[in-house]
Amino acid sequence: MLVLAGCASGGKVPSGHYRVQRGDTLTQIARENNTTVAALVRWNQLSNSHQIETGQVLRVKPPEGGARAAAGAPNGRGTTGTTAKASRPATTPRTAPSPPVGDIKLAWPAPGQVVRRYDGAQSLGVSIANSAGTPITAAAAGTVAYASNGLRGYGNLIIIRHGGDYLTIYAHNRRLLVKQGQRVKQGETIAEMGDSDSERVQLYFELRRGGKAVDPTRALPAR
Repeated sequence: MLVLAGCASGGKVPSGHYRVQRGDTLTQIARENNTTVAALVRWNQLSNSHQIETGQVLRVKPPEGGARAAAGAPNGRGTTGTTAKASRPATTPRTAPSPPVGDIKLAWPAPGQVVRRYDGAQSLGVSIANSAGTPITAAAAGTVAYASNGLRGYGNLIIIRHGGDYLTIYAHNRRLLVKQGQRVKQGETIAEMGDSDSERVQLYFELRRGGKAVDPTRALPAR
């Protein structure tokens, strides 16, 4: 198998490959190419699925005669090592149904324009665009479980843990105003909007229940 993971960031990308852009994650690349993280790791002989570099060229389609991962697996998971019996024409991604949200009530974490919504496949949250420095507020009361920039593709990131096995995620911030372990109230300012690990100034906001992303707009007031 030809491995192009170490290619320089110039020149034409061969068919069936993808050049990593700033802010990409392997999970995102897998979703957008209808494959799985496990398949990408195998095809590109990656030693760590959390370490990819801007400009790196990855194989995103199986080598000729190779095994295919099950298409459409959520969050980059699915069956690997099984050979496809027949190829199917590409189809337009459909919005996947969101798991039940339950009884949590959220407040919008930032003012601005919603530029991307949850679809359960290529977008597991909502993206809100506004100017740099716009206040980011806690969508619900809880405890800060993470406040740092160690997760590639999320930039300066805050994760808040709520009751009922819920988490809210706030990514791409310019500045973090809370620390891990801190209790916050709904509506309390926790960060400033920015473009860390993002091509534009925006907040990427996600709601998770039991570790699975759910449509946050189902728990937010109409906007």
